[in-house]
Amino acid sequence: MIRQIARLAKPVPALSPDAVAIAVYADAKGDLVTAREAGFEGVACVDDAARAFQLYCALWHKTNMAWAKQWCDGLLDFILAMQRDDGAWCNFIKDWDGTINDETRTSVAGGHFWQARAMLALANGRTYFDDQRIEDALRRGALHFDGDEVPADVRALHVLTAIELRNEDSRLGYSTIASWCDEIAGRRNGDVLMNSPDEQGRPHLWGHLQEFALSRASVTLERPDLLDVAVRSATIVFEDAIRSGFDAPMTSPYDVATSVATMTELAANTKNLKFEELASLARAWFHGRNSASRPVYDINHGRVADGIDKGRLNASSGAESNIEGAIALLDEVIAHAVTLDVKDIEPPSAPESKDR
Repeated sequence: MIRQIARLAKPVPALSPDAVAIAVYADAKGDLVTAREAGFEGVACVDDAARAFQLYCALWHKTNMAWAKQWCDGLLDFILAMQRDDGAWCNFIKDWDGTINDETRTSVAGGHFWQARAMLALANGRTYFDDQRIEDALRRGALHFDGDEVPADVRALHVLTAIELRNEDSRLGYSTIASWCDEIAGRRNGDVLMNSPDEQGRPHLWGHLQEFALSRASVTLERPDLLDVAVRSATIVFEDAIRSGFDAPMTSPYDVATSVATMTELAANTKNLKFEELASLARAWFHGRNSASRPVYDINHGRVADGIDKGRLNASSGAESNIEGAIALLDEVIAHAVTLDVKDIEPPSAPESKDR
């Protein structure tokens, strides 16, 4: 996983001298693929960089390895460079020269998901870095929490960010967290927490962190009612999917990583062994407990496939799959990292950076 992330990464010195970004997609041969799902998007994005930043912060915290800190520095520079003066983030760069895409709907400044993920990543990162740039970016970015109606799956990221920042930013204090949690809890179909108002049927799993957020907030706010809402919804949304080996027409590593995170969080807060079991079963998907009966995580080549489509392994291997896979299997990543050649897992650097 971290070997594939290193293969996908490139320096972007035009944005910032030490900035590093991660290519969105790579095909089965390993060739990089430009994102074009919503018209032309670009080669790398804040959405992935933010999640990778959280991954490498965790790796650095747990291992104290220099290469993990180098990743944190490079990704942080990229994320900060993508924020405009008004606090809104653009998502994609069009090319490795660092041309920012401020036009495509999946990249325009202030878009819900990349704005929220950048804020959450920096809120987490301030735990590890005493960096005024992070403080300034968070202050500007907080202005964009309001505005148009926010989908519940994005609001969950806002809740998690506010929990991180609540002691420092009164605007994101307990009353705001409680209001946002009530908003999420109110967007239900029966007991099921939905992602967006127009969603039909069972909610998609990727990015579905509402139960995770309500569980964590229940501790912060001392509100067991929020944990009850989370448990009832999670039992319906996740349990059958996990026990079936995610037997669906299409399953991505992000679907499974979200499931692992939610079950792990619920296990910690409920002390219910069922959720520990479900988290373990979900992780096993990466090792072959799936509809293709094949490992999605190829440990020999250090890469996570992009998922399983109609019972067949999708051999492409992009940024999201490897980042989310590494987060879901973090203990395995840490154990394996010490056996790897640092040259295979360290971030790339621009030629002038190497000479410094």
